[in-house]
Amino acid sequence: MLLRTENITKVYKMDGIEVQALGGVSLNIGEGEFVSIMGPSGSGKSTLMHTIGCLDTPSSGKVFLEGKEISKFSEEQLAEIRNQKIGFVFQQFNLLARTSALENVALPLTYTPLKENERQRKAQEVLAEVGLSDRLGHFPSQLSGGEQQRVAIARALVNNPAIILADEPTGNLDSKSGKEIMGILKNLHQKGHTVIVVTHDPNVASRAERTIELRDGVVV
Repeated sequence: MLLRTENITKVYKMDGIEVQALGGVSLNIGEGEFVSIMGPSGSGKSTLMHTIGCLDTPSSGKVFLEGKEISKFSEEQLAEIRNQKIGFVFQQFNLLARTSALENVALPLTYTPLKENERQRKAQEVLAEVGLSDRLGHFPSQLSGGEQQRVAIARALVNNPAIILADEPTGNLDSKSGKEIMGILKNLHQKGHTVIVVTHDPNVASRAERTIELRDGVVV
């Protein structure tokens, strides 16, 4: 099993009051699956995404990635997993404004032993994979929203991660661009990638093979 959680909870303290965001979530995601995690605002899906994406740790319970329990890892160990094992795609794109598409995609490779020419080559390959071979030197401001999200997907792919984790990947796009982005994610899944999409949109969730629905911090 690629990713597994066992009864994970997450409790936040706000102004002295405890708020439970996750109430004991157990799930299994196998290698090569295309899974959506769906729920309305406040359902806990973002907290779950942060937990399985190693951006946060659970208050209790266990998280396993590739058979290793990562829920007790140090921040340094979690950072290494985020860089090497998980490719993130966010709603806001999170591209560097004064950096070309090619340089944005090559950025995660800075922390690898690869030489600069090898980093550039890998970045070009994944940009070609998302249909942006003709936009290598363009800055984010010169790209449409859909093209910016393609750059973000290429950046997520460049380290060949175990999981592509997309948080509301169509949230800032028009319907046409949104369909194109979901088509790219579907294509990546068909090539063998494990894709997890976090969304509140049933139309987006329906593109996945399987949907895990959250409400009030629990799987329904």
